Amino acid sequence: EKQVFQLRAHMYQARSLFAADSSGLSDPFARVFFISQSQCTEVLNETLCPTWDQLLVFDNVELYGEAHEMRDDPPIIVIEIYDQDTVGKADFMGRTFAKPVVKMSDEQYCPPRFPPQLEYYQIYRGNATAGDLLAAFELLQIGPGGKSDLPPIDGPTDMDRGPILPVPLGIRPVLSRYRVEVTALEHPVSMWRVSWGRTVSPGVLDGQEGAGSQGCVCGGRSGNQVAASLKKPRELDHFVLSKLGRTDLPENELLHPPLNIRVVDCRAFGRYTLVGSHTVSSLRKFIYRPPDKKAQHWNMAG
Repeated sequence: EKQVFQLRAHMYQARSLFAADSSGLSDPFARVFFISQSQCTEVLNETLCPTWDQLLVFDNVELYGEAHEMRDDPPIIVIEIYDQDTVGKADFMGRTFAKPVVKMSDEQYCPPRFPPQLEYYQIYRGNATAGDLLAAFELLQIGPGGKSDLPPIDGPTDMDRGPILPVPLGIRPVLSRYRVEVTALEHPVSMWRVSWGRTVSPGVLDGQEGAGSQGCVCGGRSGNQVAASLKKPRELDHFVLSKLGRTDLPENELLHPPLNIRVVDCRAFGRYTLVGSHTVSSLRKFIYRPPDKKAQHWNMAG
């Protein structure tokens, strides 16, 4: 028996991806395969933690079998991550699998099953882990009334993104505003030799990986600063490395993207060579919450 469905792939974010470029970053995009259809997210440049925030809609997906079989054991979705190169074909970075939450036409679109919640899916490159994908997938049966009976896609809308649909409200994380600041205390001695020469102007590029613009990003924010012409290792007395400014991050701290820090050797004509990198996978212990002024006022009054 033929059943017709619509698949909605809510591709929110990936983190800790494989660094495919010499810069220590990648230009990742995701390709989603389901039955005989496939679609891609947009390419985000120079990031290991892309926030695609994109909804991919697969219309008129035809499946054959009993309705209860479709609901209890739907086909597997394959998601592959690639690095987009300016020349040649894209480089494979990893793969993961998922099963959608299924809604039949006679079921209500309501909690606890709907809307589906974002989940982390482990990405594998061969037998090795290669990051995580934060996404949600739902398979909605198209009944006799056609697509008009499907639950609406509940914004938000972004005119600057054109035809790209963002992850709907109710599925996307609730965001709060943070200010990210990184302070460097010293340059270790081991950092000062690159290839066969010595570094002349070591610098540090840092960024809260996220939305995918200009290399180091979080909600569109990036930050970097170069320590000018340091000839030998020396301690930096509370050198403020970078202020990324106001950044929107999920209220759920488990969904915070990592902080990626890259150390580079700055050379002539604006070129630089990657010395090394480090990823702070969790920012929970670094979060500062200012005291509640109203509570302080009442305590003082008491």
